Amino acid sequence: MSGPPRIDAVLFDFGGVFTESPFEAARRFAESIGVDPQVMLDTVFGPYECDSDHPWHCLERGELDLVRAREKILELGRVGGFEADLFRVLAALARSTGPRQAFLDRARELRRRGIATAIVTNNVREFRDAWRGMIPVDELFNIVVDSCEVGYRKPDPRIFQKALEFLGGIPPEHAVFLDDYEGNVKAARLLGMHGIVVAPDPAEALAEFDRLVHTEDLRRSQ
Repeated sequence: MSGPPRIDAVLFDFGGVFTESPFEAARRFAESIGVDPQVMLDTVFGPYECDSDHPWHCLERGELDLVRAREKILELGRVGGFEADLFRVLAALARSTGPRQAFLDRARELRRRGIATAIVTNNVREFRDAWRGMIPVDELFNIVVDSCEVGYRKPDPRIFQKALEFLGGIPPEHAVFLDDYEGNVKAARLLGMHGIVVAPDPAEALAEFDRLVHTEDLRRSQ
């Protein structure tokens, strides 16, 4: 009978793990203006289960700036008969709750135990200082892999491979990845990583994390 997995690194998404899921905030915004939430998500963020030429994906890869991406997304919304104003959606996302102390405590405990930590995020160049200012990035993480800086985004497997490479070549089977989007977690699992989906209520994900990483100290930090 095999023993528990050896975990040398834990990779975290940012939005949806350390803060409320941006998808939930976007859904609430859509409902507030009378637009079907899924239609809003598809228009503003594109097919998130894959990488594409949608303007939001180009923005997250650093290929467009925020103003140009907004213009293109407004055009997509007009085709659907509504105003898909990226700036209004992002303002709603900025009002989402966070940070989640339980995940901060776990990242801090991992560093104390000598387990490598990373943030692997699909993000926007213009937001870099804002999101990094929400949590003590330098204290809690060995590295940050930001899609707009490396030029590819989740679920592209290269972003996970890049993170493991930056951490010293850790094998995927010795790493855990947490994300609020199931498609991103699936991509990490296909590489051999242990994947945890963080739901809007993160209690189940936290319990799964504690079982996988095997630490009682983390439970006492809640």
